[in-house]
Formats: sequence, structure tokens, C-alpha cells
Amino acid sequence: MPTLGWITPNPAPPRTTAYVMASRFEVKTLADVLPFLLKSLGSWSQVKTAPGAYGASLIAKPLKRTFWTLSAWEDRDALYAYAKSDPHGTAMRAMGPKMARSTFTFWEVDTASLPIAWDDAKRRLDEKAAQDAAGGGRPV
Repeated sequence: MPTLGWITPNPAPPRTTAYVMASRFEVKTLADVLPFLLKSLGSWSQVKTAPGAYGASLIAKPLKRTFWTLSAWEDRDALYAYAKSDPHGTAMRAMGPKMARSTFTFWEVDTASLPIAWDDAKRRLDEKAAQDAAGGGRPV
């Protein structure tokens, strides 16, 4: 499961703003990879029907114990409603202790910019991780 390409659960209205989230997760051990993958697939199925989801993608590098997510939403409330509901909410709580590092970044774009390019998302995640490491942000 190296990459799950951009899906569009709900078409974004033209000339509006989308709320974007990118994340990078690193699990502690190789033994944590399979549980993370399985829980990720449940969350992936959930996002396909999530209200307010404009798009999502996932990159998995299991042997490096690293996973990236990228999603666009109608607004912050739609993202947070998805994140708190199951199966995603339960998965987050279960996997929390197995995380070595997690980085999240958020920004807004015009819906005409969808889908979001992975190079932009990874650049933003790298900047956020550097900021957190320098004490400029709260590590998650």
C-alpha cells in the first residue's frame, strides 16, 4: 500500500475556500506498522463518505515506519467531526502510544487548487517539524 491517490468524496464548490490538513506519522517499531495500516484502512473507508470531505490521499512507507495523510475539507469543523468520529477517533486513541513522532499542519486554499500536490504538503510538514524541533510549536 505505497500510495492511495487523491479521492474526491464530495465535489468542492467553485470559488470557495478549503481547509487542508497534512500529517506525517512515524510508528515506534515495525511491529506497530500492521496495526497502523489496518486502522488507516478503516479511516480511509470512513473519509470516502465523510460530510465535508473534498479530497484525501495517503502515502505509506511501511519499512520506514512512516505514513503521510493529506486531506481537504469544507471547513475546520468538518475535519474535526471526522477526526472525532469512529472508526478514526478510536484508531487515533489506540495508536497514540505507538507513535514515535507525529506532525500536523493546516492551511487554507481556494478550491480551484484541489487536489493538493504532495510536494507542497511535504514541504509544509518539513517546515512545521523544524519549527516544532526549534521550540516554535507544540510537538504532537
